[in-house]
Amino acid sequence: MYEAKHHRPLPLPRFLQRMFSHGIAALALLLLSLGAGVAGYMYYEQLSAVDAFLNAAMLLGGMGPVNPPATNAGKLFAGCYALYAGLVFIVTAAIMLTPVLHRVLHRFHWASEDEA
Repeated sequence: MYEAKHHRPLPLPRFLQRMFSHGIAALALLLLSLGAGVAGYMYYEQLSAVDAFLNAAMLLGGMGPVNPPATNAGKLFAGCYALYAGLVFIVTAAIMLTPVLHRVLHRFHWASEDEA
C-alpha cells in the first residue's frame, strides 16, 4: 500500500488522496461503531433512538454515558462498549496518523539517502 523507502515520496495530490481514503476508512469505522452502540442501547436498555445515539456518541467521544444503565444486561453492554470505544479511538487515530508519519519518515530516509 505504501511506497518503499527507495521510491520517491508521493506527490502532494496523491498524498492528499491517500489521506482522504484513510479518512473514509476512519469514518466508516466510527459510523459502524456508532450504529452498533445505538442498536445495543436500544435493545438492552430500551432507549429511544435519540437517547441511544446520545449515549453511544458520548461513549465514543470519551465522555461517558448520559443515562446510567438500569438493567444488568445494559450494564454489561455499556461496559463492553466503553472498552470497545476506547480501542476505536486508538485505531481511528492510528488510521489518520499513519500516512502522515509514513510521509515524514519517508522524507527523512529519502533525504539521508541523497546525502550518502
